[in-house]
Amino acid sequence: MDLNKHDFELEDLVARIKENDHRLVALQVPEGLKMQALEMMDSIEDESAAKVILAADPCYGACDLVHDKMKMMGVELVAHMGHSQMNIDSGMPTHFIPVTYEGDPIIDPVLPILAEHKAIAEARLSNAGEELDLTDEEAMEKFVDAVGRVAPLTGTKLGLVGSIQHLHLLFDYKKRFESAGFEVEIPVGGARLTFPGQVLGCNYSGDDPDIGHYLFLGSGDFHPIGLVMHTGKPLALLDPYTGEASEMSFNRIERLLRQRMGLIFAVDNAKNFGILIGEKPGQMRRNLAIRMKNLLKKHGKKGYLLALDHVGPDLIDFYPVDAFVNTACPRIAIDDAVKYAKPLITPFELEVSLGEKSWEHGYQFDEIP
Repeated sequence: MDLNKHDFELEDLVARIKENDHRLVALQVPEGLKMQALEMMDSIEDESAAKVILAADPCYGACDLVHDKMKMMGVELVAHMGHSQMNIDSGMPTHFIPVTYEGDPIIDPVLPILAEHKAIAEARLSNAGEELDLTDEEAMEKFVDAVGRVAPLTGTKLGLVGSIQHLHLLFDYKKRFESAGFEVEIPVGGARLTFPGQVLGCNYSGDDPDIGHYLFLGSGDFHPIGLVMHTGKPLALLDPYTGEASEMSFNRIERLLRQRMGLIFAVDNAKNFGILIGEKPGQMRRNLAIRMKNLLKKHGKKGYLLALDHVGPDLIDFYPVDAFVNTACPRIAIDDAVKYAKPLITPFELEVSLGEKSWEHGYQFDEIP
């Protein structure tokens, strides 16, 4: 990763510190920038009268704010790097810095992948009006199908999305892909998403039935996994850091979906559930947790509400329950399930297990709106 191509916007941050005469500032950065944090702290302190505290706990997104703790220390401003502001009240002045990256990968390597994905979308569109009377076995097979699982399509557009560091490139790349023969849409999501084309690990609300397949401009597979699980649509990746093109493997998604199906079956005879509530301001879904508790009661089962700031096996596995339902960060159940000694399922998966929702409509990814 070439840090010289990143814009940390420290000049703007220092200007705000000076303008408001802040004397104690907190810096919160994602894990990928922790190694550069001390250098940034030096720069801020050299250019202003402020002292800087690094919020050194893991930071996974703009939902993962540290303001209550920092306020107790007398911090006057939090500089949050690598994410954009969400629809949550931080409770104190916050300076969000997206840390944009000036990459310019050529599109040629990804064009063959996009052509294959467009053909899949066209085939789905041609079958969109078919009414299927599925057996239970066929419904379960649809549940674990990587693509074509959710709603019928009304179009085959290419949806162009990215992570926060690369969103400023999307409109230029929209023109490039249109010149290559694709009809392109940059989707606009709900209130949790700040910019057009933005996706989060917990929110893909910009999806539209006119979009038949996706191109993700970014690195890693965190966002792509969630996008394919949520939409059931093919996805190609173009990495601005390396220029490499790839696709989100259908086999990998189907392995995850079969894992989720196995967990649903695993809680079939469970009587007592721990219901996890995230204490982080952007992850707290108390009402959903209470609804799950009431649903369990309706089916003659017991639910215990457990509130945690951090969720991990060593913090919950010892409780005398049969399984856990996660209403904190949705990715905990998806990405970390194998770490837990007891089944850890999503609210949707609990509803399927209890017969409140059916298999044939396909897997529904847990989102925070």
